Amino acid sequence: QAAALEGQEANVVTDYILKILGLEVCADTFVGDEMRRGISGGQKKRVTTGEMLVGPARALFMDEISTGLDTSTTFHIVNSLRQSIHILNGTALISLLQPAPETYDLFDDIILLSDGHVVYQGPRENVLEFFEYMGFKCPERKGVADFLQEVMVTSRKDQEQYWARKDEPYSFISVKELAEAFQSFHIGQKLGDDLAVPFDKSKSHPAALTKDKYGVSKKELLKACVSREYLLMKRNLFVYVFKMIQLIFIGVITMTIFIRTEMHRDTITDGGIFMGALFFILIMIMFNGFAELAMTILKLPVFYKQRDLLFYPSWAYSLPALILKTPISILEVTVWVFMSYYVIGFDPDVGSQMASGLFRLMGGLGRNIIVANTCGSFALLTVLVMGGFILTRDDVKKWWKWGYWISPLMYAQNAIAVNEFLGKSWRHVPPNSTEPLGVLVMKSRGIFPEPH
Repeated sequence: QAAALEGQEANVVTDYILKILGLEVCADTFVGDEMRRGISGGQKKRVTTGEMLVGPARALFMDEISTGLDTSTTFHIVNSLRQSIHILNGTALISLLQPAPETYDLFDDIILLSDGHVVYQGPRENVLEFFEYMGFKCPERKGVADFLQEVMVTSRKDQEQYWARKDEPYSFISVKELAEAFQSFHIGQKLGDDLAVPFDKSKSHPAALTKDKYGVSKKELLKACVSREYLLMKRNLFVYVFKMIQLIFIGVITMTIFIRTEMHRDTITDGGIFMGALFFILIMIMFNGFAELAMTILKLPVFYKQRDLLFYPSWAYSLPALILKTPISILEVTVWVFMSYYVIGFDPDVGSQMASGLFRLMGGLGRNIIVANTCGSFALLTVLVMGGFILTRDDVKKWWKWGYWISPLMYAQNAIAVNEFLGKSWRHVPPNSTEPLGVLVMKSRGIFPEPH
């Protein structure tokens, strides 16, 4: 919410929802997961409720929100919802199974459902009146919710204990009979009369029936998602700084290994060493994007929940990552090129952006860290083996040719190899040959020697 509001750190509604949900004490705490300690289970439930409340929706439909919560936490959540609904003029329909008496007393209206029948629908204050009308009375020390549950069950014994008409013999009253009797009760009659009158459309708000799938325009959706992705990147700044330091450190080692004074351009073997240096550079830049896999996995639960609740479409979530992380990939490649160009003499590589995108793809397909690591490792193995260096194009078996052609590393390897070996330093023709040395090196490694 804060990320979607330009120039503001918070919003009045957001602060109010945090306060009524009792979340102000943990407003700056991570929600947490299996590996990181965060907020409690009850607070997590309230965070989910808060996500719904801060939005534009004024009608909330909740099913079994008390599952896994203790009585006190359930009471606080329902009480928070009650305050929010009354103050913000909203509506909430909440399904609960045998709520505690203090939780039951928070509701304005009650709907009793059993065996597909609406046994009662109306004000909470009149529900006991209806059952007394049917001959059942709730004991003084009995919880109303428990009483209603037991009267509507199919057990004759449970129902009979609440029979209050001592002058009349008890006879079992089924759920269907209770539902039919409600139609003749004054609350049921009033409800039927209200439903029988067609609603006057002239009194409805023009925007009451929405025609849009999402609450705001596509531009605003993209803007909000970009702002949120930027906020997440700032929070994970240490990861990107560490990746850059790691890249610089490996770059220094690479420069000392492939130093120009030890590199020659006289034979095909010398060309193979240059080819190995190119391949090593590509691999290092690709492995530098491996952190994207774990970061993507951590964000997926929130994405799937908010996508299913129609907060935003998938494209609005995916596009900001491409927009904001492409410059980081370009920066990593640029730093490596400036470090190695004058020492080894290579040209810039524009194909390495595929690396972090590959790991984000594996994270999205795997959905959990174990599957994603397995799929990511297999995809990485396929990309490496089929990249054109470990196995040349002529050595790849026919049934694996598809792996060669879909490997992004192959295209990057071909591009920088052509860029290097068609240069002036490799144009001299060795003895007993009619082709330049650079072309011979590329043909020996299965690289396409044509510039196009």
